Amino acid sequence: MQFISPSRGSMTLEQVVADILAYISEDQERSYTLLVGTDSQPYHKGTCFVSAIIIHRKGKGARYYYNKTFETKIYSLRQRIFYEASLSLALSDQLYNCLKEQGHEELTVEVHLDVGTHGETKELVKEVTGMIVGSGFDARIKPNAYAASKVADKHTK
Repeated sequence: MQFISPSRGSMTLEQVVADILAYISEDQERSYTLLVGTDSQPYHKGTCFVSAIIIHRKGKGARYYYNKTFETKIYSLRQRIFYEASLSLALSDQLYNCLKEQGHEELTVEVHLDVGTHGETKELVKEVTGMIVGSGFDARIKPNAYAASKVADKHTK
């Protein structure tokens, strides 16, 4: 799986993890949050899915990396939301395992979901957050789900 870093270019997941750990080592006095989120955009010939990884240095910026894939057209909003959540969940699991191999299991992953209590996705909130929390990760929804609703969304267009 290849990721794009706006500042570093194309990277593997292992290189992303190394870059995250280097970023953290630059300022160990700060606290950090590791975020994963996925957004999608339907097009005529298929659906674009973008998953983003963000390392947020609280009070002092962030770095992000994203992966873009195209799938056959998904017509149902429900199906698209669950697929977004499953992509974020799989990526979070891979990321956590890579960090654990490096001896950094203290870095927990927060999954940002592109659902909220207003709008078309409100009836899906309990189901998708339950899926994430049941898998051992923290889940955030809009408006606190900026990894999905801002960063990933920016690269689906």
